[in-house]
Amino acid sequence: MATETSGTTSQPNRFARQLFDGLPTRYDRLAEVLSFGQNRRWRKAMVDAIVNRSPTSVLDVATGPAGVALEVATRTSARVTGVDLTPQMLQAGAANVARSPQAGQVHLAVARAEELPFADATFDALTFTYLLRYVADPAQTVKELARVVKPGGVIANLEFHTPTGRVWHPLWVLYTRIGLPVAGFVLGGSEWFRVGRFLGPSISRHYRNYPISWHLEAWSSAGIEDVKVSVMSLGGGLVMWGRKLPGSPDARDQGARDRAQAMATSG
Repeated sequence: MATETSGTTSQPNRFARQLFDGLPTRYDRLAEVLSFGQNRRWRKAMVDAIVNRSPTSVLDVATGPAGVALEVATRTSARVTGVDLTPQMLQAGAANVARSPQAGQVHLAVARAEELPFADATFDALTFTYLLRYVADPAQTVKELARVVKPGGVIANLEFHTPTGRVWHPLWVLYTRIGLPVAGFVLGGSEWFRVGRFLGPSISRHYRNYPISWHLEAWSSAGIEDVKVSVMSLGGGLVMWGRKLPGSPDARDQGARDRAQAMATSG
């Protein structure tokens, strides 16, 4: 397994490590419980978005214990690279990969989503899961993800969402504020109690600051077109996917142009 790449660890990065360091061996099982049994269904929908393109190389960001990476490897012949911020998660992922018939297809490494250690246009497709709530600059992170995808390649994302309506939203709030912490404690102890208590307010806060319309604009600004959104399970899950524009500019070059324009405007 590769060692961690260099770079500054942001406060959200440090928080994510602290939150998930003690959880890797039970992550997949508890993720199903904490998503009310929907995590695998959402994951399949995300992977569906890239499978039809028959990619030969795929990057899975925030891979955790490699569940998505292994599903991609099972359903395609692609070489799959999974990266995650948390070494403990990747150790669990490495054990899962070693037990899989697809072990030869999957490679895992420690890396930050905000600073990926790959050249421009390296991968045919990219997936990322439950990521943007844990980065300091979600828009710039989306640009960095798009940077490493080949023009015409597919990018797909899975995230929690907040149901709407008079019935489902109050029930969701009740479940996430009370049911999640209790279920986490019963099945995973104090670490998962902490995760369960954090998760609901975190999701609500994220969509107050970054509604779906913001995500669509961020993807468009990163050079991703034909973006589709599927809100699943009465609003509890969100799957997005789109295609990197052919000839889309390198995200780093675009970021430099944005900064230069801002300096020129301020000057």
